[in-house]
Amino acid sequence: MPTTGLQVLGLVVSIAGWAGGVLVCSAPFWRVSAFVGNELVVSEVVWEGLWMSCVSQLGRIQCKVYDSALALSGSTQFCRVVVILSLLLGLFAIPVGVMGMKCTHCLEGARDTKARLVRATGIGFMAAGIAFFLPVFWTTFSVIRDFYDPNVAPALKRELGPALYLGGSTAFMMLIGGVMLYQGGAVPSGILTKPRFGKGAGPSKDNPSGTSEGKQDKAYV
Repeated sequence: MPTTGLQVLGLVVSIAGWAGGVLVCSAPFWRVSAFVGNELVVSEVVWEGLWMSCVSQLGRIQCKVYDSALALSGSTQFCRVVVILSLLLGLFAIPVGVMGMKCTHCLEGARDTKARLVRATGIGFMAAGIAFFLPVFWTTFSVIRDFYDPNVAPALKRELGPALYLGGSTAFMMLIGGVMLYQGGAVPSGILTKPRFGKGAGPSKDNPSGTSEGKQDKAYV
């Protein structure tokens, strides 16, 4: 039968991962650079994200939103689209999961429907976690590749920002939360309900066969 505790825990973990994904999406800390020429400059640090870039100089941070989305690289545009789709999928899955929770009063009496909603929510969060992991993985790969590429100028080399580590954690949380929701909404296949089509449907103690022979015998006495 559906487990209430597993459903609640899975939904909480999934929502926490989704909230972390929103933070990672908006934070300009995906890539960080402290290289200027061949020297390491501590007083100036450049941060780059999906939507803006920031420059930190002597404790002062100045951020600027990218002027044109079409002028960005193809990988950045890909990361933007996939991250937004992942967050939208999680946003739609949250109310569906709340409706299907065993502890809520929505759709009372429709246990099978609530279980299906919980399983659908689990699948949605699993898909959102996998989708969110893709741009994090691709950005990590591109940063490491460019860092060890001798053809890339030192001023253009980047390092892994803290948002990538947090993004991997949030994607894992959404994936694990989705798995718990799917398991919490599973119904054993061996439990089946017998259909009843009226008061007299089905056998009884006095009449195991479920027919009306007893009534006919009394009528002819």
